[in-house]
Order: sequence, then structure tokens, then C-alpha cells
Amino acid sequence: DGGPFTGAGIGRGWPLLGGERAHYELAAGHRAEAEHLLAVMGAQTSPGGMLPEQVWDAADIPERGLFNGHPSGSGMPLVWAHSEYLKLVRSLADNAVFDTPPQPVQRYLKDKIDSPLIVWRFDHQIKKLPRGKTLRIETLVPAKVHWSSDSWQSATDADTRDSDLGVHFVDLPSAELLAGATLDFTFFWPQSGDWEGRDFSLQIST
Repeated sequence: DGGPFTGAGIGRGWPLLGGERAHYELAAGHRAEAEHLLAVMGAQTSPGGMLPEQVWDAADIPERGLFNGHPSGSGMPLVWAHSEYLKLVRSLADNAVFDTPPQPVQRYLKDKIDSPLIVWRFDHQIKKLPRGKTLRIETLVPAKVHWSSDSWQSATDADTRDSDLGVHFVDLPSAELLAGATLDFTFFWPQSGDWEGRDFSLQIST
């Protein structure tokens, strides 16, 4: 409602993210859009030219000093946003994205290095697995993955490992499976002593 933040509510528009979008547009060859977004960032400053963390993105509330597209009372100046603005000015002058680290450009754009892993999680339940990829299953607690690649005629158990990052994982040797094969699996949860009670399936694609 425009009142002071008390621990609940929604965030507002970030000029910083407009700058990031402008860099994307420039990289995609849309220079005019990048220039437009630079102007938008400039219009979102305070009377003293300072960029805020967030701008008000709703109807004006004059009694609170809130006006659409202008500082919302959040942190200001946000040095991160000023840095993004300066980088965008330099990028437009160079007509190329400034401060692009050469290592990822070489690895992913030129050498086209790809991960050998495909990740499955309960909030990301993929249905197909490209042939030659290793399936990594991630859980939030320790688990035993009970899996089969021959329609449960045989099965193998694999225990997850703690990544020390709040995620447990296990890699299944799915890279050996041929296109058209199906990989079935379910979970046993050691902490509770319970089975998941349902199966999950992936098809190996070409």
C-alpha cells in the first residue's frame, strides 16, 4: 500500500533489472531497445540523480511521496544499480556487452561445453532423458533410490550422498541406456522408514 516495509508485502520495480534486460537486448542485436531502457533508468532517478533499489510501480500516492516510475523509499543510492547504468553506457558505446568474462564465452559459446548431467527433483520432474546423459536425482533429505531399467524385472538400490549444500543426490548410470528405454524409480526414506508409495518414469530420448 506504499507504507513502510514491516516484513510483509511485495517488492516493486528494480531499475537494476532494467539495465540487465538492456544488456540482453544489446546482445540480441536490439540496440534501440537497449537505448530506450537506458533512458528509462535515467528517468527513475531522484532529483539529485540517484538510482534507488526500487521504484513505485502503481498509481501515484502524493501524500506518501510516491509517484509512478520514481523512487519508492527503498535504499538509495543503490551503488549496484549505478554500476549497472555505467556498464550499460559503456556497452552502448562499444556496441557490445561490456565486462563479459572471456572464460564462459570460450567454454559455452565457442567450445559449446555441455553438462553430462540432467537433474530430476520433486519440483522439476522431467519425463525425458537425452541418450548419453547421466540422471542426477536430488532430494532434500537422505534417500535410497530403488530403480530399474527393465520394467522392474530387476532392480538396483542407490543411496544419495550429502552435498553439504542442503541437497542430497545420486547419479544413476543412465548414460548407458539406449534410446526408447524406460528408467523407473522410487524412493525409500531412511529417516522415517517409509517408501514413497509411487513410481516415477523417464524415457530415454534420442
